[in-house]
Amino acid sequence: MKEIVVLSGKGGAGKTSITAGFAALGAKQLVLADCDVDAADMHLLTAPEILREEDFYSGKTARVITEGCVHCFKCMEVCHFDAVLHKGGEFVIDPMECEGCGYCYHICPTHTIEMLPRLAGKFYVSKTRFDNTLVHARLGIAADNSGKLVTKVREEAKKIAESQQMDYVLIDASPGIGCPVVASLTGANFVVMVTEPTVSGMHDLSRVYELIEKLHLKSGCVINKADLNKKKAEEIKKFLQAKNIRLLCEIPYNIKFTEAISLGKTIVEYDKGMLKDKIVSTWEKVKELISE
Repeated sequence: MKEIVVLSGKGGAGKTSITAGFAALGAKQLVLADCDVDAADMHLLTAPEILREEDFYSGKTARVITEGCVHCFKCMEVCHFDAVLHKGGEFVIDPMECEGCGYCYHICPTHTIEMLPRLAGKFYVSKTRFDNTLVHARLGIAADNSGKLVTKVREEAKKIAESQQMDYVLIDASPGIGCPVVASLTGANFVVMVTEPTVSGMHDLSRVYELIEKLHLKSGCVINKADLNKKKAEEIKKFLQAKNIRLLCEIPYNIKFTEAISLGKTIVEYDKGMLKDKIVSTWEKVKELISE
């Protein structure tokens, strides 16, 4: 079983559209994992039926036990996040501001503050309209530790892929190079970088490449909307050549991608011509490269 991660340095480059196209083509061979937990949207194109749902807890949050509180105000004085409030003569913790550091808990002379597990999001295992498994999640509002939730999504996807004897785990990663991306990438077999011919696209591609190089991962690149700025596209191709990165595909800008998304379809379902052919050929190249 091999892990394929589709990644972009910035949002809006077309990462999820390409991943969904791969998922439709390889449905009977793979388990799909949406590791973009901060802004999960793979479900919009796969129409999943939820089979299992779990609460995800990560970190701690404080709670004041009213009985026994002597109103010394020490908790409010030491909180660096202004999370301790005094309302109606009682102390309460604002869960949106509390960072779970435990300072108030340790400083309380009457031990009337407790630290509770923080509900950080939801975790799902679903069946997609392609008749394969999607593992996905939703990070809670103002919740942190998204890297831990990504790890849970990825580990569950691997377990399911092994139990179902699938060939691949296909991962839609978060954009950027932060903690969730590292959690998506570590130990992957192949990375598909998706970029666009813009100044920010070139800049973020170079940052993504630095991360992939440090993790010693095999990779290739898709240049999406390649005809919007041919000069910048040539700059990207020179960068790929210099770094010995395989150029997997150049996809021209086409409104059909937007039309497909608005209908809840992947581009390989919506288009029967050049766009579909490019995604099909790219998917076949990825499978060949991952086997080398």
